[in-house]
Amino acid sequence: MSARWRLEAADIRDEWLGHALSTLPADRPAAEAAISSLYELARHPAPRFTWVASPRAAMDLVPPSAGETAAFAGMNTLADLPLVQRLAALTFNLRRALDRRVGHEWDTPGWRTDLRQLDAMVSRPLQDAVHRIRSAMRSALDMRQRLTWYGQHDVSWIAHYDAWRRVGRRVYLPPEERQLTLWAAVARSCGWWWAGEEVCVISERPAVQRIEDLRPHNAGGPAVGFSDGFAVHAWHGTLVPEWVITDPTPERIAAEPNVEVRRCAIENLGWERYIELAELRMVAAAADPGNPGFDLLLYDLPEQTWGGMARVLLAVNGSAERDGSRRRYGLGVPVFLDDPVAAAAWTYGLSAADYSTLARRT
Repeated sequence: MSARWRLEAADIRDEWLGHALSTLPADRPAAEAAISSLYELARHPAPRFTWVASPRAAMDLVPPSAGETAAFAGMNTLADLPLVQRLAALTFNLRRALDRRVGHEWDTPGWRTDLRQLDAMVSRPLQDAVHRIRSAMRSALDMRQRLTWYGQHDVSWIAHYDAWRRVGRRVYLPPEERQLTLWAAVARSCGWWWAGEEVCVISERPAVQRIEDLRPHNAGGPAVGFSDGFAVHAWHGTLVPEWVITDPTPERIAAEPNVEVRRCAIENLGWERYIELAELRMVAAAADPGNPGFDLLLYDLPEQTWGGMARVLLAVNGSAERDGSRRRYGLGVPVFLDDPVAAAAWTYGLSAADYSTLARRT
């Protein structure tokens, strides 16, 4: 792939990521026009539209549907299907047609390599980002048997074909071009939506979206939040209760049944602060041979904190933060390790003697 192609691909990825993470008010006329046209393609009259502040608000208006479990492979006609299945089949058939068209035109070793590189630069990062956001939001809602279109969070598959068209200079047939343009218009203009026979429910976009390394994360509030108060909190991609972000305490940590949530809460509170407040017993301390000038501290953990008998080794990061400070972090180690150096070596799969010869950690 040429340097020009890589620049174009990066621009396309960033453009669609901007739509995925947009917190602007929905463009209601554009969304309604595009969805009405999709209804038309599905051979159904345009619906009335009901707008809601968040997907949570939509759950009271959207009835369960058997459409979510339907199988669409091999369908040749849409006429006898319920509306939600017709819309889903439209998407399935469009993507299958575009895959075949591009796959046929790019069926040479050199083009296949370029295609893989294009996917790695555009669709995969977008898929990682929107999948984590969607999963976090779905986990916070009762989404069972509700076939959902994700609007701005559907960008990964749309960008996939958009990049082929723009970077690869692929030409789609007019019906394919029209339908892809409609799905793209929806993704650019609104949040999640639910197609009904007479009424289509559409959610506004979030008021807050925060990601870090393409994962939902916000140390100071919701990772995803809506104007009506519906919010999802996440710590480096892990869905957590609100208290983990706003008020982590040793008591709440001890009462939390999920070990991953406990770890997130401790990280947010800070290991040194947690050890102080929880009054953990120090087992031993030693100079860190892998990070000269800093100590290794080994503590007993309450059994419930790590999901079993364990200890935590506190070490100092080998690289300075932007402000020049060194972050201290905790590593879970087996309870049979009494020597901090041996515990540090265990995290590297080394013996204590081998760890002592390591160069400074970064």
